[in-house]
Amino acid sequence: TDRKKLHTAPVGQVFRLRPFHVLVATGGGYAGYRKYEDYKLEQLEKRGIEVPVKLASEWEVALYKSVPTRLLSRAWGRLNQVELPTWLRKPVYSLYIWTFGVNMKEAAVEDLHHYRNLSEFFRRKLKPQARPVCCVHSVISPSDGKILNFGQVKNCEVEQVKGVTYSLESFLGPRISTEEMHFSQAPPGNSFQQQLVTKEGNELYHCVIYLAPGDYHCFHSPTDWTVSHRRHFPGSLMSVNPGVARWIKELFCHNERVVLTGDWKHGFFSLTAVGATNVGSIRIYFDQDLHTNSPSYSKGSYNDFSFISSNKEGISMRKGEHLGEFNLGSTIVLIFEAPKDFKFNLKAGQKIRFGEALGSL
Repeated sequence: TDRKKLHTAPVGQVFRLRPFHVLVATGGGYAGYRKYEDYKLEQLEKRGIEVPVKLASEWEVALYKSVPTRLLSRAWGRLNQVELPTWLRKPVYSLYIWTFGVNMKEAAVEDLHHYRNLSEFFRRKLKPQARPVCCVHSVISPSDGKILNFGQVKNCEVEQVKGVTYSLESFLGPRISTEEMHFSQAPPGNSFQQQLVTKEGNELYHCVIYLAPGDYHCFHSPTDWTVSHRRHFPGSLMSVNPGVARWIKELFCHNERVVLTGDWKHGFFSLTAVGATNVGSIRIYFDQDLHTNSPSYSKGSYNDFSFISSNKEGISMRKGEHLGEFNLGSTIVLIFEAPKDFKFNLKAGQKIRFGEALGSL
């Protein structure tokens, strides 16, 4: 009898279901189901059929968040840094190239054996002539990707995709003190949107660019501007592909992101790098103190860093200059001030490459 007790106790422990395991299994299954639904929506869009907006409920968002995407993203990041044997590099990279349609003829180094691990392959540099920077227009695309949305910011709401919005203040966080900016700001009594507009007759504009896994993963300065401040929001790492962006309201406000703010010749300018599943690593080249996807964080928290306090002039960026990189595909959001006659040269859903014009006066 004693032997039977000793033998069966560990077996019971092995097969005991815990709440965490149930959440992971349920959340993972639901995430897979959503991926399938996204695929069907993409097929309908390709056929020119307009898809009605259907937003996720609170329990669906909570269920999606139960998937340990931050942990999985850190594991993916470590896997990417494992050095591959020389004989295995070409088959692995060739599969990725075929799956996501990567154009290796644009890479500075085309030889696949040169890249020791997946991380180096994702962050590959391009040939100098592969992405000529437009000199005529004032704002260029900071990266390769797909235009999800663009236009004027209205009523303190920004569109992440057509018909689905998020709060401008929730996305950028509380306004930065006047001492940290080069330009004067509007009185506190005005709305958050009006406080960002510093010159009479100007409007606030936005542009959302989605980087797919097969796109060039580095991003560059979209214009000549000065970066004064960095705000890092730890958060979830849900997928930011267009299907999920259409499904979850304020998706970009849920996810981890790095907001760079400063000014250009027309006033306020900001660039936000939004994290996503398997994109826990967001790197800003001039900011060595930034560390993303930490194991623990406080929900709703953020941390600030001023480049004016450490460098009185801030960080001066030239149009087209290297700014940062993602570990995989993700999203970049531009929010900036410009005169009323600023016009975008874009169409929603179009593919764009780094260096091409976004708009001009």
